[in-house]
Amino acid sequence: MSNQQKKAILVLEDGSVHHGKSFGLIGTTTGEVCFNTGMTGYQEVFTDPSYYGQVLIMNTVHVGNYGVSDNDVESDTVKIRGLIGRNLEEQYSRKIAKGSLDQYLKDNRIVAIEDIDTRALVTHIRTKGAMNCIISSEIDDVEQLKAMLREVPSMDGLELASVVSTQQAYEMGNPDAPVRIAVMDYGIKKHILECMVERGAYVKVHPAKTGIDELKAFNADGYFISNGPGDPAAMDYAIKTVKDVLKEDKPVFGICLGHQLLALANDIPTFKMHHGHRGLNHPVKNLITGKCEITTQNHGFGVDPEAVRKAEHVEITHVNLNDSSIEGIRVKGKPAFSVQYHPESTPGPHDSRYLFDEFIKLVKESTGKPA
Repeated sequence: MSNQQKKAILVLEDGSVHHGKSFGLIGTTTGEVCFNTGMTGYQEVFTDPSYYGQVLIMNTVHVGNYGVSDNDVESDTVKIRGLIGRNLEEQYSRKIAKGSLDQYLKDNRIVAIEDIDTRALVTHIRTKGAMNCIISSEIDDVEQLKAMLREVPSMDGLELASVVSTQQAYEMGNPDAPVRIAVMDYGIKKHILECMVERGAYVKVHPAKTGIDELKAFNADGYFISNGPGDPAAMDYAIKTVKDVLKEDKPVFGICLGHQLLALANDIPTFKMHHGHRGLNHPVKNLITGKCEITTQNHGFGVDPEAVRKAEHVEITHVNLNDSSIEGIRVKGKPAFSVQYHPESTPGPHDSRYLFDEFIKLVKESTGKPA
């Protein structure tokens, strides 16, 4: 490709410098560096709104080898701020692919760097923790890049959900469906909506800062709190809305950021994780059934484990088997529950899709409709 041999530089907030080759758009980009351990599903990962504001390390050795397709997206555009890889491939083998990863990144104006020892870089992040970084394929002055990097705001305290949320409400499914779900969009993935529609729900997706009166106007049978980017503790407007929704005593289901917001609405704090969970193989135990699930995850914040264990009105339902972090809660006395991971699992194993079945069943039971 025309720019493959052009040099590129990656600088981390701790001062470490990595040299590689450019890929995608020639330019400069910044954001919080994070890593995903998944071996496949790169396009779904790149278009996940929860990654907004982040520069992503893909830990698998080859990325781009099966091209890109319109079917493999979770939103309308690429949401990552930059991409770091060992081998970012322009050539691809899948016949149904519409084009190469290189062109896809250029079309979405994403700066990337390859020829980086990603395993060593991931080890560095796991040790040092999440931090900001800068990638440039147009500036070779390291000191200038460090100065630019110092101006990048921390993800801690950053509100990003309203940036990626829909600006206009829209609906999906059959308007005559027996189940109506009001969705609070803080950066929702397309397949989450499809998982509800496939189970017979009619959903209306609302912009992030929609208040309770407009949500109630949809005459919903249940409420869904979506995933999304940024610091949940910075989302005062969303925490208030979730508190108002809980007063309705209708079924509520939250995923990822929605899980954190449900916790905050019940006076349980969240915290910035050391380096987060992102990948397709995280083991989680369901404490209600005793069964384990292999889950898809993407989060850099978590629910305070000590606070949730002390809370008398909230019950822990799922825990992470790697680090014992809180992966699921439910509110006692209310039909409200949430999980930290992604049961829609695109990409990833489908072990956890039963949660959508449970949510729809709960909604039907609350309305007296046949389950």
